[in-house]
Amino acid sequence: MDKAGVLKAVADNKIKFVRLWFTDVLGMLKSFAITVEELEEALEGGMGFDGSSIEGFARIEESDMIAMPDPETFTILPWRPQGDAGVARMFCDILTPQGEHYAGDPRWVLRRNLAEAAKLGYTYYVGPELEYFYFQNSEGTEILDKGGYFDLTPLDVACDLRRDTVLALEKMGIKVEYSHHEVAPSQHEIDLRYCEALRMADNAMTYRLTVKEVAMMHAVYATFMPKPLFGENGSGMHVHQSLFAGSKNAFFDAKDKYLLSDVGKSYIAGLLRHAREFSSVVAQWVNSYKRLVPGYEAPVYISWARRNRSALVRVPMYKPGKEKATRAELRCPDPACNPYLVFSVMLAAGLKGIREKYELPDPIEEDIFEMSDKRKAELGITSLPGSLGEAIEITAKSELVREALGDHVFEKFVANKRIEWDRFRVHVSQYELENYLPIL
Repeated sequence: MDKAGVLKAVADNKIKFVRLWFTDVLGMLKSFAITVEELEEALEGGMGFDGSSIEGFARIEESDMIAMPDPETFTILPWRPQGDAGVARMFCDILTPQGEHYAGDPRWVLRRNLAEAAKLGYTYYVGPELEYFYFQNSEGTEILDKGGYFDLTPLDVACDLRRDTVLALEKMGIKVEYSHHEVAPSQHEIDLRYCEALRMADNAMTYRLTVKEVAMMHAVYATFMPKPLFGENGSGMHVHQSLFAGSKNAFFDAKDKYLLSDVGKSYIAGLLRHAREFSSVVAQWVNSYKRLVPGYEAPVYISWARRNRSALVRVPMYKPGKEKATRAELRCPDPACNPYLVFSVMLAAGLKGIREKYELPDPIEEDIFEMSDKRKAELGITSLPGSLGEAIEITAKSELVREALGDHVFEKFVANKRIEWDRFRVHVSQYELENYLPIL
């Protein structure tokens, strides 16, 4: 949709307010609303705002920013009042007063990395699987059901919530493949149809808000916190990804024993080699590393496989006639991430693998969770960082992540995560009080 299309859609649907959306460095959705009377001017020259209070944005002395709406992202918000006071939204690119792309804008970070792929002749496609939990409210973790994987009523009491969420997403033009109850009690998943990475990052942000809005309408709370329940599976965001050269899937080779091209192999090798470096980006919270532990289906071992879901990267089995579906599935990201940055670092790692022709090791089809340390050492299997503190110090030394994010976002992100880890380190938890206070 272009500017003229937006103005027509606003008039035809009696839209009164347009929300302008963007994210901070951590992936928190930010928004301010304008009336339709300001829309044409906004589409022409953007809307100014103060960026000094936005996490990872500018200092006070350089705080003036411009939110430039992207007409292609225009959509009506179905959960807002309809009729004569409808509400729509557009994602924005953040510009400086000089009209240049702002280095601290995560959307621009992804655009830059996609441009690097385009130089090599590739378009980057992703399909994330975002899991989440429903709780009675935001004050605790009282579950709605005790269902498990693919369960139905009465074990899955959230069928209506998922249905209403899917319907809302489809009204906004976001294609959904399927939805279902996940492994843990009150845990759910709605999978979005594979598409180009920038559009998918926008869709992922929209998805998270839609899930929460529909939950609120049903008087419950939805959370994308990676590990809210002790002793249960956490929520992941497995990311299926591939490169296309025109209409051809660059990962597929019918003559290879794994049906992977040299491009596909080198891309996966890039993900594996740099996984520890970008771990803090794809799993960016202290709580993320409560999920990334052995025994709960979360991948912690750096390897790849076709059938083995304990591996970090899985290549789903090929189906004849489905060459375009050849892809790599990175299983360590979680749904509380910033998708613009996550897609950026994954792509950067894969492209470096392609440029430098990284060799892909043999797949590991054994259950790595059951392996001895000796066996893992024999196979050269290493692990992801065990904490945010460890992860962020590895990231801080990574040239690849710095280049992918740009100096501004990289430094702001590292600084923020170090603060988060320091605050966690000095916090006295309930666990410590319960276990140490009575005996020490």
